[in-house]
Parts: sequence; structure tokens; C-alpha cells
Amino acid sequence: MRGRAVRRAACALLVCLAAPAMAQTVTQGGAQAGVPGVADPAQPMAAARGGVVVLDTERLFAESQFGLHLAEMLQAETEALIEENRRIEAELTAEEQALTRRRPGMDPAAFREEADAFDAKVQQIRRERDAEERALQQEASAGRERFLAAIGPTLGEVMMERGATVILDRRAVFLSTGAVDVTEAAIAAVDAAIGDGSELPPEGEAPETSPIPAPAPAAPEQ
Repeated sequence: MRGRAVRRAACALLVCLAAPAMAQTVTQGGAQAGVPGVADPAQPMAAARGGVVVLDTERLFAESQFGLHLAEMLQAETEALIEENRRIEAELTAEEQALTRRRPGMDPAAFREEADAFDAKVQQIRRERDAEERALQQEASAGRERFLAAIGPTLGEVMMERGATVILDRRAVFLSTGAVDVTEAAIAAVDAAIGDGSELPPEGEAPETSPIPAPAPAAPEQ
């Protein structure tokens, strides 16, 4: 019974973390030195107060090997798309100028036919480029969803190691006193578990997960 309850808690945790994260696009950033409340990994593991720990989900994603790898790929694809857009724009500009130069010697009906065909071509290209941009946004969202789907058991282990029963997203915490921040530990644990994501099963296949260990029983009071 306890094992099932722990697994249900981990699933609920994953849903809570996914909700605010889906509203964000992929960003690449680093941790700021001296951020208050971030646990020093060199210090002994702190126990959760009141069974609650906090986690910066944006840092977890952006600074993980998975997040950095995805951001690098998306950046390369974005730059390639921009370069392609510039090339197409130059070609269309040259085509428009050529048609304009030919206009004085053309029959008005023939010019109108070519101009309409050119306008239709421009609109079609614009729809195609917009679709490419949407595909990049969808790739970013799908990557984050894949990340969140893979890290549930790992976050559960980080939580259990500190004797916690709840992980709160740091952005949702208005005020806390001495809450244990597990972001650094979570990044290290997730990196060790899934790396940059290249070893994860293909999208659409459920990853193999190990059961989340039940918390150790409390020591009897003397």
C-alpha cells in the first residue's frame, strides 16, 4: 500500500511541475552566483522541514544536460530557418523587380496574370515558413514534455532522500523560512539518470522506470 501511495504522489508531483513549465519556451541560461536559498551541494544533505522541499523547475530544465542539448539543437535549427528565410526573401525581391522592369513592354492582361501568380507564390511561401516556425515551437514543447515524463522517478528519489513528501515549484512559493532547495541535487540526479536524453526511448514509447523507494521508517522515540 505504501509503495502505491508513493508512486501516486510522484505522479501528482510530475503533473504539478508540468503545468507551469508548459507555458514556457526553451531557454538556455546559467545559475547566478550567490542566489539565496540554493543549497550548496558540498554541504551535508539537509532534511526537509515539515516534509516540504522546493525546486526551481526552470533551472532544472535549462541547466540539465537534456535542456542544454535541446536548446543547442533548437538554436541551430532556428539559425538555419532564418538563413533560409533571407535567401527566399532575396529571390522574391529579385523576381518582383524583374517583373516590374518588364511591365512597360507587357500587355496589361499578361502583366496582371503574372502579378497574380507572383502574389499567390508569395502567400504560399509565407504559409510554409510560418509552419516551419510553428514546428520549432512544437519541438521545444515536446522536448520539455519528454523531459518531464522521464524525470518523475528521479525527483521522487531526491524527495525521499530528504524525508520529504512534497516538492513545491520555487516560483509558486510566496514566502518560506529555511525551506530546503533541492534544485542543485535534482540537476545532478537527473543528469546521472538520463544525460542529454539520447538514450531515452523514442518519443511515444513509455520509458522503463524503477519503483520509487518508500521512505525509511521513523526511529522510535526514546
